Amino acid sequence: MTKFLAIVKREYLTRVRTKMFIVVTVLGPVMILVFTIVPTLMLSIKTGGATRLAIVDESGRLYQRVHDSLLNDRDEDEDIVASDKATDAPNANAPDQTRRAPAAMKATFDVKPEVQIAGRSLVAVRSDLDAQVLKGQLDGYLIIPKNVLESSEVEYRGRNTGDVITSSQIGNRVNRAIRDQRMAENKIDPALMSKINQPVKMTTNKVTETGGEKDTGGGFAFVFIVGFMIYITIIMYGQVVLAAVVEEKETRIAEMLFSSVRSFPLMIGKLIGVSLVAVTQFAIWGLVFAAFMLWGVDALSASGMSISLPHISASFFIYFLLFFLLGYFIYATIYALVGSMVTTTQEGGQVAMPILLLLIMGFYLGFTVIRSPGSPLAFWVSMIPFFSPITMIVRIVTQTPPLWQIALSLAIGYATVVLLIWLAARIYRIGMLMYGKRATIPEVLRWIRQA
Repeated sequence: MTKFLAIVKREYLTRVRTKMFIVVTVLGPVMILVFTIVPTLMLSIKTGGATRLAIVDESGRLYQRVHDSLLNDRDEDEDIVASDKATDAPNANAPDQTRRAPAAMKATFDVKPEVQIAGRSLVAVRSDLDAQVLKGQLDGYLIIPKNVLESSEVEYRGRNTGDVITSSQIGNRVNRAIRDQRMAENKIDPALMSKINQPVKMTTNKVTETGGEKDTGGGFAFVFIVGFMIYITIIMYGQVVLAAVVEEKETRIAEMLFSSVRSFPLMIGKLIGVSLVAVTQFAIWGLVFAAFMLWGVDALSASGMSISLPHISASFFIYFLLFFLLGYFIYATIYALVGSMVTTTQEGGQVAMPILLLLIMGFYLGFTVIRSPGSPLAFWVSMIPFFSPITMIVRIVTQTPPLWQIALSLAIGYATVVLLIWLAARIYRIGMLMYGKRATIPEVLRWIRQA
């Protein structure tokens, strides 16, 4: 046991003390922040002033309505809420629960006086306005054709059409103006139509033994977080496990090591030592994520970003930990098994490529399982250890199976880990003394029988 602990300690401290471990541990949360929150914050930053627009109205009856609609920054759902409050006196002072976009996400417009086209061709008007756009006097302009109420098509020409937020809001507000014009010509009250077209908001509630609870869909996102964490961990530490197993074979000191320690504790010590490095790193990231949940979400919500955390039961986090560890140790042990067969880490990387395909297959099976979590297919794929870290979590989130099925899946999974470790140790015992070529499958089977 003393030698085993010494191996674990060496593998752990050697890697934790490296500069790369420190850099990756620090940069991990930073990169997640950069690729998730920062883009949203950047999109919400409105630089510059109002968008300067001109309107060419060939129809001769839509300029004022489009003008007013562009200057009105109310969203469609806000119009509906306002209409409801105006007609529902008891709720007139009720707090407005409508979710609005941050103010910086709303485009503001400076609409110029109507462009007169009398006596001029549209080509000449377009050429004149294009010149103004190129000189920076305008940011863009709208051309409303004569038959716009029938064709439902307008043209926007601008210097920066890559600003999808502004372009989208121009389209929405012009659409609202044309819709209102159609209703006015057909003597239909626009406010009444807004109430009639008010969308139905459906809430989803999961039926449980204790009653019903609101389903925000966050649990299913956690399923893919589990799979993604296993995937990232294997990418980061699978090769490290493989390299740790092959290390003595490449340096040719295996004979010396075997004189003082048996092959099994040597391999298991390396596997556990590297695994503790991974656990340490993810524990640090978990603390950062927990701190973000406690303080960062409130700060972002106060700045106008709409962020809501799903309600996740405590039992789910227990299953999360059990199946995450199961997935990690299954694939890490396979890497150790591969490391026992090869002579260099480069060979191991090539042989281990199919390992990730098994994990990716688990993702695809998850989409099938979520459609029918109680089907025989869902049951059997959640019992296969290579898929169960994802498929069983999908079942737990969507339609929790009986406890005996969860326990059976865990038992089969961890028994598979023990079997893989046993196989890897038997192969490692002989493979460590083999140099020069990668072992073939018949040779590996012979080693298992002889060990």
